[in-house]
Amino acid sequence: MAYYNENTVLWLDGNIVKASEAKTDLYGQSLHYGYAVFEGIRSYRTAAGATRIFKEVEHYDRLRRSAEALNMPYRYTTSELIEATYDILEKNKLQDAYIRPVVYGPANMSFSPNTESYTVIQVWEMAPFLGEKLLRVMTSSFQRPNPKGFKIEAKASGHYVNSILASQEAKAKGFDEALLTDMNGFIAEGPGANMFFEKDGKLFTPAPGNILPGITRATVLEIAAELGIPVEEGQYTIQQLKTADAAFFCGTAAEVIGWDSIDNTKFPTPWKDTTGRRIQQAYMDRVTEQQHQTAKQTQLATA
Repeated sequence: MAYYNENTVLWLDGNIVKASEAKTDLYGQSLHYGYAVFEGIRSYRTAAGATRIFKEVEHYDRLRRSAEALNMPYRYTTSELIEATYDILEKNKLQDAYIRPVVYGPANMSFSPNTESYTVIQVWEMAPFLGEKLLRVMTSSFQRPNPKGFKIEAKASGHYVNSILASQEAKAKGFDEALLTDMNGFIAEGPGANMFFEKDGKLFTPAPGNILPGITRATVLEIAAELGIPVEEGQYTIQQLKTADAAFFCGTAAEVIGWDSIDNTKFPTPWKDTTGRRIQQAYMDRVTEQQHQTAKQTQLATA
């Protein structure tokens, strides 16, 4: 996939730079040690035709918390970065887009603290991250790292080597994606996505502690509460998952995407009849402001 062309621009510490001309230091601490933090954010063309970044405040607030957790200098406010993001989307003529802000370090081959860091915002068009068909998922041989070994609440670049290895393993074995367990063998999350499963109309999801509790995960919990769908957070085994009616991943890139099976054990309930499908539709309505537009049209028609 081509992420940029000769016309693409990005935002780099307040400057608009052509992506093809942007540079980074090959002696950078982020390149050598994975010492950087990032966010994955989406913007959508709404039902009214406007460009809207979904939960932009939550994402940029988390970027700041991630930088602080890793002791990285951080000098921008959330509102400044949101404004910069809308600007870069407009300059690249994008509405339905993926947004990747990164805070990264300067040249530093030691482990001593940095006195400065750099911030870049890149945007590009992205097809559905995990596709649009139901996923064949396998239990990975890789586990989520011990949460005492790093700041689990930080979205740090180096942490994602674990995700890459798990995803590559699954695809090499003919599956669509992986499911990682925690160090105790309980279900944790996918590579870059949280997960839910359902049984008898109730949703279950791994509790915080060994996962990155995502912003999309929080949105799913909000939607479930609004729809009156009960949700339980806890520790669950792969065997419990294999007796579920259905399951799905959720994440900014993945959005909400259903599973066909886990370790070749198919889920019995057709996806169209699942609670997950209701959540999926409600999520897409929310990010595109479809319900808001429908309500506005109704108000105008009855005025």
